[in-house]
Amino acid sequence: MHIKLLDGTSVPKQELIDNAYSDNYYYNYLGKVALSSSSCKLLLDSPKSYHYITKYGQKSTQALRDGWLFHTMILEPEKIDECVFINCQSKSAKAYKEASKYHDFVFTMKEKHDAERLVDGFFKCEQIKQYFTDSEYEIPMVGTIDDIAFRAKADVLTTNNGIVDLKTTLNVKDFHHSAAKYSYDLQVYIYTKLFDSKWEDFKFVVIDKKNLDIGVFGVSEEFYNSGKEKCEKAIKVYKSFFQEHNDINNFIYEGVL
Repeated sequence: MHIKLLDGTSVPKQELIDNAYSDNYYYNYLGKVALSSSSCKLLLDSPKSYHYITKYGQKSTQALRDGWLFHTMILEPEKIDECVFINCQSKSAKAYKEASKYHDFVFTMKEKHDAERLVDGFFKCEQIKQYFTDSEYEIPMVGTIDDIAFRAKADVLTTNNGIVDLKTTLNVKDFHHSAAKYSYDLQVYIYTKLFDSKWEDFKFVVIDKKNLDIGVFGVSEEFYNSGKEKCEKAIKVYKSFFQEHNDINNFIYEGVL
C-alpha cells in the first residue's frame, strides 16, 4: 500500500512508518508532508497559521519544553543522555547561551528537577504502572483520512491496541476544560483512525504539576464524534486553500455570539 503525501509523492506505507521512528523524519519531514492533530488545530485556527508555522517552524514554549522532558524521561529515558543541563537560574544566563551554541537539547537544572519530580510522582501510583506493562512506547503511524496523509505517534500502545496519552496540567480537576480548550478530541479521533483502535480504549493519563495528583480520563462517543467533526472541518480547510489554492487572505472565521 502506498500513501500519497501532501507534496504529491507516493511512498509505501510501511516505509513511512519505519522511517517515522526517527524524530528528525517524523517531526521535520512528515511535519511538512502529512497532517496531524496539531496541524489540524492550526488549520481550524487559520490557514495562515498553518501555512506560516509549517513553512518557518514554531518557537518552543516553556510548556513544550517541560512536556518534552517529562515524556522523554518516562518513555525514552535513554535520550536524556543526549541532553545538557546547565546549573543556572534562567535561559538568559551566559553559560546556558554558550551551551546552546554547541548542543541541541539544553535545559536548566531547575527544568530537570521539575521533570524528575513529576516522573517520581507519576510512578509512585501503582495503578499507573499497569498501562506500561507489556506495552510499546512512542509508536508512530502514518495513514490517510479522507485521502489526506496523516501522522500520529502514540505515547503508549497497549496489548489490546488501546492508546494511552500522557498529559501534564495545572489542575487535574479542570482537565475536562483543558481537553476542550486544546481540542484533545481531535487527537482521539485521528489516533484511533490511524491505529485502527477503539475510542473506548483511549485513555488520557494526567498528572497535576502542582500537587502531583493523577487523573485517568476515558473518552465518550460524544467526545470522539466532536473530534471527527473538527477533523473533517480541518481537512475541508486544507483542501480549499492548499489543494484548490484558494487565496488564504480570503479566509473568514465565522461564528455566532
